[in-house]
Amino acid sequence: MNSPAARISSLPPSCGPVRLVAVDGPAGSGKTTFAGRLGAALGCQVVHSDDFPVPWEEGPGGWFAALEEQVLRPLREGRAGGFRRYDWVRGVYDGHVSVPVAPVLVVEGVGTARASAAHLVAYTVWVEAAEPVRLARVLERDGAELAPRWRAWFAAEREWFAADRTRERADLVITT
Repeated sequence: MNSPAARISSLPPSCGPVRLVAVDGPAGSGKTTFAGRLGAALGCQVVHSDDFPVPWEEGPGGWFAALEEQVLRPLREGRAGGFRRYDWVRGVYDGHVSVPVAPVLVVEGVGTARASAAHLVAYTVWVEAAEPVRLARVLERDGAELAPRWRAWFAAEREWFAADRTRERADLVITT
């Protein structure tokens, strides 16, 4: 069986001249880790949803419009994209991320494989883990004081993914 990287490399472009790979799944599931490994195997850039500012209240879908406008639209047109990275710790924008036209681009984060953008995605990976594992991971990373916000976020994700049916469209499902 082919590795995901070999399979992706054999696919036709999906977003202009680029093969767009979406790594999606709930918070704390291991998307960032998997996307980093996949990006290294493909020799490509990884764009993280966490680099875009999204108020907690906007839920899983709030950040995607910026990715679509600043990265995906230019790539569809055969042009480089880019965006300003948001520093969540300092609460400010911190530098510019260029996204050149390349054979493959991996985007990871909650909502990257949304149905409304499925026509742009060449390959979708769904990463999942049990909720207690995910909660422990995000609290270890971000601090126990955010537990109420994370529980609310998890509820918003469940609603989002149920409505979007994201997992059902995945080419590959990974359980961590």
